[in-house]
Amino acid sequence: MHLDINGLITQYGYLALMIGCIAEGETFTLLGGVAAHEGLLHYGGVVLAAMAGGIIGDQLLFWLGRRYGTRILRRFSKHQATIGKAKRLIQKHPSLFVIGVRFMYGFRLIGPIIIGTSRLKPLRFFVLNVIGAALWALIFVTLGYFAGEIIAPWLHKLDQHLKHLVWLAAAIVTGIVLRYLIRRWNHRRAG
Repeated sequence: MHLDINGLITQYGYLALMIGCIAEGETFTLLGGVAAHEGLLHYGGVVLAAMAGGIIGDQLLFWLGRRYGTRILRRFSKHQATIGKAKRLIQKHPSLFVIGVRFMYGFRLIGPIIIGTSRLKPLRFFVLNVIGAALWALIFVTLGYFAGEIIAPWLHKLDQHLKHLVWLAAAIVTGIVLRYLIRRWNHRRAG
């Protein structure tokens, strides 16, 4: 049986990218950009899939924050000062905070929950979320695309079978990282 990794990426790449961007995005957007550079996926499709995943993930977290945010945030007792600063930033600069939250280290998952606890209107959050996701997807997919220019010559020098193993290893590592993030998320929710 011959496993065609490039065929799998072409067939399921956009869906996998979108799902990956719901939970954790930068790695997936960068890999999507590399795949676009290699011609396995279309650049525009990668941007749209990453953007859709980012929007869906943050919308889910926003509504989770809207419904259970206060209870969730109480569990982060060591980080109450940071959460307080984030709430003050949301009050002073709600648009900038919502657009920029996905670029802030440490706020990728908790940021939309904090925003959900604020008085920000859901429609306003949605519009700002779309703008932020579009900027984020464009920046990281483009970085991955240009990184592909650096990586591609090395990949092309590898034997064809070795290249498949590299893609398989990348898929396995991505799966392990995704599994770790989901477990961590569930642990935080339960903890």
